Amino acid sequence: MSFIEISGFGKSNGEGKSASSVLKDVNLTVREGEFIAIVGFSGSGKTTLISAIAGLNQGDEGQIIFKGEPVKGPSPKRGVVFQSYSLMPWLTVEGNIALAVDSVFRSSSKADRQAIVSKYIKMVGLSHATDRRPAELSGGMRQRVAVARALAMQPELLLMDEPLSALDALTRAKLQDEFAEISQKEKKTIILITNDVDEAILLADRIIPLKPGPGATLGPDFKVDLPRPRDRGSMNNDPAFIKLRRDVTEYLMNVGSERGADLENDIQLPNITPITQKDLPDAYKKASASNRLERYVEFSQVSKVYPTPKGPLTVVDGFDLKIKKGEFITLIGHSGCGKSTVLSMAAGLNKITSGGVILNGTEVAGAGPERAVVFQAPSLMPWLSAYDNVSLGVEKVYPGANKSERKDIVEYYLSRVGLADAMHKKAADLSNGMKQRVGIARAFALSPKLLLLDEPFGMLDSLTRWELQDVLMDVWKKTKVTTICVTHDVDEAILLADRVVMMSNGPNARIGNIMDVGLERPRSRTELLAHPDYYAYREELLDFLEAYEGGANPSPELLKSIQQKRADRLAKQKPAA
Repeated sequence: MSFIEISGFGKSNGEGKSASSVLKDVNLTVREGEFIAIVGFSGSGKTTLISAIAGLNQGDEGQIIFKGEPVKGPSPKRGVVFQSYSLMPWLTVEGNIALAVDSVFRSSSKADRQAIVSKYIKMVGLSHATDRRPAELSGGMRQRVAVARALAMQPELLLMDEPLSALDALTRAKLQDEFAEISQKEKKTIILITNDVDEAILLADRIIPLKPGPGATLGPDFKVDLPRPRDRGSMNNDPAFIKLRRDVTEYLMNVGSERGADLENDIQLPNITPITQKDLPDAYKKASASNRLERYVEFSQVSKVYPTPKGPLTVVDGFDLKIKKGEFITLIGHSGCGKSTVLSMAAGLNKITSGGVILNGTEVAGAGPERAVVFQAPSLMPWLSAYDNVSLGVEKVYPGANKSERKDIVEYYLSRVGLADAMHKKAADLSNGMKQRVGIARAFALSPKLLLLDEPFGMLDSLTRWELQDVLMDVWKKTKVTTICVTHDVDEAILLADRVVMMSNGPNARIGNIMDVGLERPRSRTELLAHPDYYAYREELLDFLEAYEGGANPSPELLKSIQQKRADRLAKQKPAA
């Protein structure tokens, strides 16, 4: 007998002619003790499916059988961990977990219930925080409480609905490792909803894609035949991991492309000059021409110090970097290492304590339209259309252009980012991914000398992020604007960059390493997934981040050995002449 049997399951929202199909003909068999990861696009019905298995909603057709009985409502035998923590803010860590334990194990003694609570608090590493309330906890610690609460109810089936998607990359990686360890200790049947292919491979026995809706349904199984425990760094040397990762990613990319895209309008950019690109005097151009292209952007011993009640806090200490014109730099490191601080100083939004930033021969002093910034949240005017949000900046930087020329600029870039058919929708009516497309279009439309991207896709699921990375690369290759992009994402850092700048831990953060990315352009995700050199670069970044994990301060010798390992691997992979 199957532990879980889902057959012909379907679910729609609304009634009659207005009804829209969310899930259609979903079929799934899960064995006891199996760890299943379901991956899919945002809005594809993943949460609807997990809620149905939990008994929190009922389908319109088909059935879900759990241990031989149809699921008709919620049960403590099926524990759920959602993306949002849903903790009682007035209760402590211990109180939140005890609330669930007391409701499930009413017939047990107080001592036995307390022992259960203590066991799972210890299991998720929160013994030091039992008396803290949710407001006193980080996002990662709150999610640990939610996991402990679900496990403490001792369910036979654990359902996890994107439990880590709202966390930063370092916290997410730590919790992934903890989930892997807990799943082996507890030997529970687990269904994980995720949009992260690497997370699925790290944790699961099987990966099953959920095709995009309407009428979303499950795709083919991908068996994860990798030995446990799995190490995210060393797996980059495993051909089985590389093949599985490529197969799952390519499948998701293919079904994603079938969703269709907005048509691009055939618009030509007018030949007009923004105020940020006025000609310099001939004497200046001759005097500086030899150095300006190689040192187009220069960070010269840049430091940032904040006053605190305990004294000055040096966040960034002596950041020194020269960037060529047209170069794409990605900046990576753990949370708190000062990446965004460096970017905000280059943007002129954060005062530099010492040192300076030089752009095209001029020192940065305050914000200016020659430096366009795209933040994690696009900061659009919600009452204005996508078109009007982009037009605001265009009108400022092209004062000499006529109305038709400015219109062409706005429409060109909105078309380039796939919003030709949605440019007149209000920002409030756009999805998060579409809003970020507007932010990208707005930045490029300014024709900046320097484009600054502060984790521009950090709030999006990984599948939407892939799409927007492609959009960014497509627009960038036409403009070749000098770019600095802050990211937590190792794959994003390699895919986009000519060089990856790795930062040491803060405070007193500085450049820990710089990696030249020798992968030919133009790049496509599909080609990189099959490129042996790609995984050598990936391993170096993962090793670098691991070296700095937990606030560590690795020796120069260790950092050099990480670089050398990548160089040796590339040399071995280079075909003989």
